[in-house]
Amino acid sequence: MTKTITRLYDSRSDAMEAAHELERMGIPVADVSIIASNKDSWYDGKSKDGMKDKDRDGRDDRGEGLVKGAATGGVLGAGAGLLAGLGLLAIPGIGPVVAAGWLATTLAGAATGAVAGGAVGGLVAALTDAGVPEADAHVYSEGVRRGGTLLTVRVNEGRTTDVETALNRYRPTDVGTRGKQYRDSGWSRFDPNAPPPM
Repeated sequence: MTKTITRLYDSRSDAMEAAHELERMGIPVADVSIIASNKDSWYDGKSKDGMKDKDRDGRDDRGEGLVKGAATGGVLGAGAGLLAGLGLLAIPGIGPVVAAGWLATTLAGAATGAVAGGAVGGLVAALTDAGVPEADAHVYSEGVRRGGTLLTVRVNEGRTTDVETALNRYRPTDVGTRGKQYRDSGWSRFDPNAPPPM
């Protein structure tokens, strides 16, 4: 049986180190996802030598490769950080994020459905569909909205303890404590219709 383990990190570098730890543990890259706020424009989707546009359609191929790369599992490389699956995506209520992996594929598919007239379930729905409790999914979504980085991994139940121990070495937020902090400030749940934070 597969279990979804999710952690929210205030520091992008902590999240990336945790992702590399998963790689060193032999967790298949197809089972790892990262959703990081890009509200500070830390990732522009361009390399040092400019935009990659081999198909000459005027769009950066790496952003277009989000769904394709995420679907094939191109999330992590040996010491190379995020690879081809990394791309920009807009999530209602959150704004721009940098995303890779199976969860990014789910979100990109939801966004495509929304363009075609369907409703976007957004990050909360994608997380709850993956087995994350709804209350936690709201806190995780709000955490990304406020600048955090979400790391989600699917593992066989036999590896749950080892994976949770590894992820906890990199200072994730405690979802219960963070949710209480949000509620104490007047927040009640993630609102996908709220304007993205500035």
